[in-house]
Amino acid sequence: MENLEQEIANNLLQIKAIKFNPANPFRWSSGWKSPMYCDNRKSLSYPHIRDLIKEGFVELVKNQYGVPDVIAGVATGAIAMGALTADALNLPFVYVRSSPKSHGLQNMIEGNLEKDQKVVVIEDLVSTGNSSLNAVKALRNNGARVMGMGAIFSYGFEVAKRNFEKNDCQLHTLCEYHTLIEVAIRKGYLKKEQREQLEEWRKNPSAWEQ
Repeated sequence: MENLEQEIANNLLQIKAIKFNPANPFRWSSGWKSPMYCDNRKSLSYPHIRDLIKEGFVELVKNQYGVPDVIAGVATGAIAMGALTADALNLPFVYVRSSPKSHGLQNMIEGNLEKDQKVVVIEDLVSTGNSSLNAVKALRNNGARVMGMGAIFSYGFEVAKRNFEKNDCQLHTLCEYHTLIEVAIRKGYLKKEQREQLEEWRKNPSAWEQ
């Protein structure tokens, strides 16, 4: 029986939410080239995978943070999964925009958030951590006590680890990079000889060339 992390990794690979192509790298919006691409939002289209991730987040929140006052999702990728997690825990939900709304009340946080409420942030994917931590800063600026963050997947970049440490924010993921790679090789989504290319990329993703 596969454990939860391996099961999530296998499901994300099956639905092509995570793809590998070291020979013809993907280009991220940041301009970085990458031998792999991750779009965890695809999981929302598959009820059994969606439920698996939701249940994983429920256990992650309880085991790592206890029960917070509020669950916050990072827009846009984690709004749906954050709301599902909040619903399963019977907790209020808010979401955090990447920037304040340009009209109306110009909110950056949507929903009701009171000062000093304990918040766990839900994210779909962490790369450098910058956008995720912008959401944490916005919540703190609004008086929230951020307990930490849960994400479906993180590439495990050193820059992300440093950023989370610098911002005094815990990060726990449902699936980590090394487990994903092991499952991908075992299931035939990735060749063993391609592992070294991915490791070289992961050491310095901003300067990597295949």
